[in-house]
Amino acid sequence: MANVLILAASTGKNLDLAMSFRSAAESMEHDAEVIDLCGLNIPLYTPENETKFNDLEQIKKSMDRILSCDGMIVCAPEYNGSIPPVLTNLIAWISIQSSDFRLLFNKRNIGLASVSGGGGYQVILSMRMQFSYLGSNVLGRSLVVNKTKPVNPASIDEMIKGVLR
Repeated sequence: MANVLILAASTGKNLDLAMSFRSAAESMEHDAEVIDLCGLNIPLYTPENETKFNDLEQIKKSMDRILSCDGMIVCAPEYNGSIPPVLTNLIAWISIQSSDFRLLFNKRNIGLASVSGGGGYQVILSMRMQFSYLGSNVLGRSLVVNKTKPVNPASIDEMIKGVLR
């Protein structure tokens, strides 16, 4: 049995998609957890806030969850053709917690998914570049759900299997 971590970078449909990933992983007898990034209420990363908020419990818990997972899936909508601020903010906070900014993402298998009112492909491309830069093994297969493309349960299952390889 493996441990899958699913990050939901918005409420609504992407959180629903994250829950679908969790249900699918659990039906495969894996442990699965969803972190609702919007619910963490992490302050905006700035150098000033780095000094002011140098001991954020939400960051420590998120880091522990990432370190203990066997694979990760990120569900995020497209915001102005790119990554939602809540995901970028978490990555910024995590990256300054040690001298190795890639510590939590290097060699980690990550699957990318999006439910977007627009196409959703720009956020996948942006996340692929970001997580690749951080050293992650980003799956070639992604999942995009939009007005013209409904969710495919078989794609969810394949993505879970892919991040656990």
